[in-house]
Amino acid sequence: MWTETTRFHYRRDSLRFASDTTDDEWALLEPLMPEPAGLGRPRTTELRAVVDAMLYILATGCQWRALPKNFPPRSTVQRYFYRWRSDGTWHWINRRLLTMVRLMQHRHACPSAGIIDSQSVKTSESGGPRGFDAAKRIKGRKRHIVTDTEGSLLAVLVHTANVQDNHGAVPLLRSVRRTFPKLRHIFADRVYRGDKLLNAIANAGHWTIEIVTRSQSIGTFKAEPRRWVVERTFAWLGRNRRLAKDFEATIASAETWIMIASARLLFRRLARA
Repeated sequence: MWTETTRFHYRRDSLRFASDTTDDEWALLEPLMPEPAGLGRPRTTELRAVVDAMLYILATGCQWRALPKNFPPRSTVQRYFYRWRSDGTWHWINRRLLTMVRLMQHRHACPSAGIIDSQSVKTSESGGPRGFDAAKRIKGRKRHIVTDTEGSLLAVLVHTANVQDNHGAVPLLRSVRRTFPKLRHIFADRVYRGDKLLNAIANAGHWTIEIVTRSQSIGTFKAEPRRWVVERTFAWLGRNRRLAKDFEATIASAETWIMIASARLLFRRLARA
């Protein structure tokens, strides 16, 4: 947690850009980077510079063409981004970092409980799938996530905003069960209540969905048990300007940027420990 006492640990004034990785952070990331291909020309681009370029775009929200000259060429960074998007590199890195964080917290590597929620965001003129969320009055997409009870991201699914939460949760929970087979208990708000969702995911194993209802009166605010954790995760992700809106033309790119933001949270947390 950031306080005046811990302010020194969060300072990044010594870096070229505040979004760059420190030596301790890169020491955590470097072993997780893909190995060079055995064929073709030897790799000449430093992967740290590529990762720093992606983190710069994530933090500032700039266009690919606005990438500063301090980084590798834009085409090089894009090539790595699309390659790692296609082969799931950032999803795999996020899972490895998540395991390290949970072990650091003296918890089991595979969580048994999670929290689910969605966030509707506007899209830009870049195109791609989109829909209208009548409840939030937003035309765009939904970011559907599952976190553990500490707020670390377990899985993400981006879909059009017109998809109802209890429908979008079905493929998300099925995929998270494949990755985390011990995950059985889910905390959720009342949008996910009823047997419809449980029946839809029954073939993925036994589930318990605990509905956390609102306990405050209208016009007041109170952090709801468990649910505030996933809301805090959305707030953490929202600090990255690339995620202020959904600027991506494809669903895969939108999910990848969320995974990069999650990985940044995790490796910074590990480096500060």
